[in-house]
Amino acid sequence: MSAADFLELPRRPPKPRRVGITHVLDAGTGVAALADLLRSAGRSADIWKAGWGTAYLDPTLREKLALLHGAQVATCLGGTLLEIAWAQGADHRCLDWAAEAGFSHVEVSRGTVAMPLAAKRALIRHAATRFTVLAEVGTKDPAEAAVPSAWRDEALGDLDAGADLVVAEGRQSGTVGIYDAAGAVRPEVVEALVAAVGAGDVVFEAPRAAQQAWFVRRFGPEVNLGNIAPGELLGVETLRLGLRSDTAHATARPTLAGRDS
Repeated sequence: MSAADFLELPRRPPKPRRVGITHVLDAGTGVAALADLLRSAGRSADIWKAGWGTAYLDPTLREKLALLHGAQVATCLGGTLLEIAWAQGADHRCLDWAAEAGFSHVEVSRGTVAMPLAAKRALIRHAATRFTVLAEVGTKDPAEAAVPSAWRDEALGDLDAGADLVVAEGRQSGTVGIYDAAGAVRPEVVEALVAAVGAGDVVFEAPRAAQQAWFVRRFGPEVNLGNIAPGELLGVETLRLGLRSDTAHATARPTLAGRDS
């Protein structure tokens, strides 16, 4: 059956994309499930992050990375594993292992262990010699206040140290960092980041559909969205293209205002 082509939709840039990135958080998808998912939704995925320490435990890791590379999906080592390795003095060994395994990207964060900002920047500089670096900013602690100026300054410093993209903390829960405890966006933090580095250099962790829709309405279909569950890939693409009621009027052409208007 031929591909559907009867609607006028926003144009999506071809892969590899610099904007409109969909960044997936994988909690341990199996090889067969991944192969099936890539057949149906691989065109919508740009970066695939092995969350937490799952890559360290997964005996099928190299097989999965090969599938992802074949589908033009970048592969990213999650920041928590690198933080734990840093705390044990094994960060360089961790990066050696990640390179040998076939990861193209690494996330550098400091939300799990007490890592000084200077150490984070040194780790970014070292990692950037071999990987594309995503630097996460913001706190995982729901009790810690989100100070827009602090997020702005950390993002700018991380990019100067060699990070390619900034990741705005939201966690898998979508209840910390750029969100309040109820999952609502903290617009003052978002706007401070965007004013400092530009929306194109930020991946906004947005695990919930309402959060994804907020960012598409605010910044358009080419906003970078992160921490997307593997099974939500096509759903996020429908939000980007205005194929869901949440974003239909934000992304559609003026004719959607009504055929009789």
